[in-house]
Amino acid sequence: MARLPICTLLVIGSTLFGGIEVSGKRFLPHRPVLAASHPGQSTWDNAVPLSDAIAQSTAPQQTPFYDTQPPPPRIAPLPDQRRLDDVQLEQDYRVTALQQDYTGNLWIGSWQGLVRINPNTGQVLARVPLPNTRIGSLAQDRVGRVWVGTYDGLKRVDSRTNEITAQNFTLPSNRVLALQIDRRGYLWVGTDLGLALISPDEGLLMTTLRELPGVSANTLTLDNEGQLWVGTLDGLVRIDTASARPLRQLGSLPGRTVQALTLAPDGLLWVGTPSSLLVINPTTGQVLRSVTPFRERNVTTVQFDQAGSVWVGTHDGLYRVNPYNGAIISETPGLPSSRILALSPDVGNKIWVGTSQGLGWISQTTGAATAHSIFNRR
Repeated sequence: MARLPICTLLVIGSTLFGGIEVSGKRFLPHRPVLAASHPGQSTWDNAVPLSDAIAQSTAPQQTPFYDTQPPPPRIAPLPDQRRLDDVQLEQDYRVTALQQDYTGNLWIGSWQGLVRINPNTGQVLARVPLPNTRIGSLAQDRVGRVWVGTYDGLKRVDSRTNEITAQNFTLPSNRVLALQIDRRGYLWVGTDLGLALISPDEGLLMTTLRELPGVSANTLTLDNEGQLWVGTLDGLVRIDTASARPLRQLGSLPGRTVQALTLAPDGLLWVGTPSSLLVINPTTGQVLRSVTPFRERNVTTVQFDQAGSVWVGTHDGLYRVNPYNGAIISETPGLPSSRILALSPDVGNKIWVGTSQGLGWISQTTGAATAHSIFNRR
């Protein structure tokens, strides 16, 4: 009776070999079992006895040969996103929000933290530690508390003790872009995913508006009737502050996205987009004019001073404008950066300016600009 082959497995070093046993002799292929053979060729074509294979594996090895050429350049991996954010945060001096309080002092929100200064002298009065230093907006309620919108939620700060007294609100999104106190004293919170209404005294969330036309509440202001206007990714939305329901939507604006919004002394809305500066009648919703010098310019912030001039911040400079004919009265050199992010006129006889590279101010007496040392690369 013929003897059937017996399968054999052997590990030599870190390689697995397979073999067979025939008539008491064991054979291994020249190739390991996991190596692919050439098409049509059996791995057993040149089999050797098992004893020879073991002897070959334990024989002294030749000295390996290394190429004298240098290795190819190393390809750096993509940076970890968290580490990249940390680096940006350490180096980012942008000043994004300015708020005068009831004592006349100025609160400065930046990506380096929250600070209160004396606007007459520029002296730093307090630094408020926050769990997240990337600040997008500031507001003061009727009793003097400062509300801070960050990219990690909403905080309430006691301006007397500089302590956080409320936080962790349930918002449509934790990325807070805009804040506005209405005539009743309630706080409207604009996020990148809708609106929320907060009772400042109790610190309670009253309602949310997640189905906001245009989705993101980039900027907020009140009209003369006390209704809320919201600048969104797709134009303007007017909100009834009593019911939190949309009353009107204005779309198809030049530049589409509204990123700057303020109410003029005559009750008209001045609206900044990535490619225009518009004047809109809030009662009729009609676009009255597009301010010619700012066509195809990225308008980031708009504010009126007490003298009636309008200050227009853009990605390439700050301009003082005649509100009646739209003519540019002056351009302001000497600021930390030409990319303007925030304005606060008539504070300490100055126009305070937040830029992408720090804080500056303009004397309302001489018109000269000065860079403040706080949050500044210079």
